[in-house]
Amino acid sequence: MRLIASLALSLAVALFPTTVQAGAQQYEPLAASVQAALHAAIADRASPEPQFPSIQEKVDWLSGMSSRLTRRMPDREARLDFLKTVYYEAKRAGLDPQMVLGLIQVESGFKKYAISIAGARGYMQVMPFWVRLIGSKESNLFHMRTNLRFGCTILRHYLDIENGDLYRALGRYNGSLGKPEYPNMVRAVWEREWGWGPRVIGPR
Repeated sequence: MRLIASLALSLAVALFPTTVQAGAQQYEPLAASVQAALHAAIADRASPEPQFPSIQEKVDWLSGMSSRLTRRMPDREARLDFLKTVYYEAKRAGLDPQMVLGLIQVESGFKKYAISIAGARGYMQVMPFWVRLIGSKESNLFHMRTNLRFGCTILRHYLDIENGDLYRALGRYNGSLGKPEYPNMVRAVWEREWGWGPRVIGPR
């Protein structure tokens, strides 16, 4: 049965690669210390230029990811700016940049101005209540870097809550904790579309 379910999921991803599976992060009261830490993480305005282990790895990664993203983002300059920002914000939050690309594809189909039925916004489908909790009145969730920073910081927060369990953290991110469809979809897209080096997601 698990093999059949896995094959069905792979077939669904192959047939509907741009299907948007946006959910809605659930509002949870945060301890003052957690709220302050998340606010500080969001507010930091360090340079977005990513640091790679080597110039060659930077060239290889940007070239490889750019070629895969061309159909969805035809403008080369905008595409490279997006990829650099994804890499920077993912690494800054201790996340795999390719996993974040998979999540973005599943959440918004790389649509900058995507809005879900629940009101989640932008590339990483961030719920507006996060702006009230940890942002400021200037925070615009349709701004590329703001959206990616919020999204990566929130997923890192969920990973910390779940003691590093990415499967459960992804469920929290999508508002579907305990259900396998969303984390399995992210994993399938991550591996099929954005694989680059070793990847780990808890067995399910």
